[in-house]
Amino acid sequence: MTGRAPYKAAPAKAGGWFRTGDGRRCDRFTLTDGLSRYLRRCQAVARPDEHVRPIFEAAFKEHGLPLATRSDNGPPFASPGVGGLSRLAVWRIKLGIRPERMVAGKPQQNGRHERMHRTLNQETAAPPAASLPAQQERFDAFRAVYNNERPHEALGQQTPALRYEPSPRPDSDRVEDPHYGDDVAGCRVRSNGQIKWASELIFVGEALIGEPVGIRETEGGDWLVRYADVELGYIHPQRRRLSPPPLRGGTGRPGDLMEIAAAITTTPQAQQPQHP
Repeated sequence: MTGRAPYKAAPAKAGGWFRTGDGRRCDRFTLTDGLSRYLRRCQAVARPDEHVRPIFEAAFKEHGLPLATRSDNGPPFASPGVGGLSRLAVWRIKLGIRPERMVAGKPQQNGRHERMHRTLNQETAAPPAASLPAQQERFDAFRAVYNNERPHEALGQQTPALRYEPSPRPDSDRVEDPHYGDDVAGCRVRSNGQIKWASELIFVGEALIGEPVGIRETEGGDWLVRYADVELGYIHPQRRRLSPPPLRGGTGRPGDLMEIAAAITTTPQAQQPQHP
C-alpha cells in the first residue's frame, strides 16, 4: 500500500502485571504501530526488564525500524537517571530510534495504546488463564483478531492490517555510536559512570557506561553534555557535577508523536575524535 507515512512511531508498554492461575507473575509487553494501530507484539514476560530487548529485536527484523518509540517513564524503557535513559533506550538510540516518553501521570499522551490495553485486559485476563503458556495463547488469539478482523472507527472502519505497512528502514546488526560535530568534544563514559572533564570526574550515569557523550561550550560559559541529541545536563565552571537541563516549553508536554517523528533527522553528524 502506498501514500501513507511509514512506521514512524511505535508505542510500547510493559507492566500492569497479574498472576496466572498457577500463581506465576505475568507482565504484558506490547508494541503497536502508532499510525495504523497494528499490534506488532503482545508477549507475556516474567518481568518487564532488559529481557524485553529480544522482543524488540524480533519486531524490528520483521517490520523494520521506526523513527521513534513512545512509552511511559518506567523500566525498562526509561530510568530515573540522567536524561531518563536506560540501557534499552541507549541501544535504541544507537539504532537511530528516538525514545519519546510521556509526561508522568498523562496516559492520554499514549491514548491509542492505552485503549488497546483496556480491551486486551478485558478479553484475555478477566480472569487470567491457568498458566503463562495458556495466557500467551490468549494474547496470540487477541492479536490475530485485533489486527485482521476488528475494524476501527478512527481508521474509517478498516482493520489495522489493511492500513499497516512496514518501515522502509531495514533492521541491521550494525549498531553505531552517535556522531558529534566539529564544535563538540567527545568523551567516553568510564566503567563507574563518570567522565573526566577539565581534570574533574563528573558522574553522568550507569546507563551510559562505555558510551561516547558530546560536550559543547555554551554562550554563558557552561558546558552542555549530551548523548546523541538527548541533553543530559550542564557542567558549570565552579561546580563538580552535572546539573539537569532546564524544562523547555512551559508544560514539558510532548507534541503529537507523528509530528515529532516526522521532524527527526536520521542523518548522523560528522564524527568527532574522542578525548580521554
